[in-house]
Amino acid sequence: SNGGNRQMDTLIKLDQVIESVLQQTADTLSVHENGNSQIIIDADRKNFVLIMLGWEGHRRIHDCLVHIQMIDDKIWIQHDGIEDSITENLEAAGIPKNQIVLAFYPEHVRVHTGYAIA
Repeated sequence: SNGGNRQMDTLIKLDQVIESVLQQTADTLSVHENGNSQIIIDADRKNFVLIMLGWEGHRRIHDCLVHIQMIDDKIWIQHDGIEDSITENLEAAGIPKNQIVLAFYPEHVRVHTGYAIA
């Protein structure tokens, strides 16, 4: 088959890897935190968000912990707010560094991260 299909397969696999890494992270968080974690996926626009919902006494918890976006078959980490970095978890799941963009750093800093610049 042609290369186009292979690229499509890769994108689908990336989607699945991101989702499963987020799910593992959410499961781990739910054990430690009060409140519950929730994954929101907008498949059409390739946005993946992990939020924490709940109550701490009278204080409402509604925090965005992770926001990942797929742009041009790269994984852009827009926000990584968990202690054992979502980026490291994605790498451990087999995503190469050159496919990950640490979007929360300005571009001149990204050059030094060892990850993709864009």
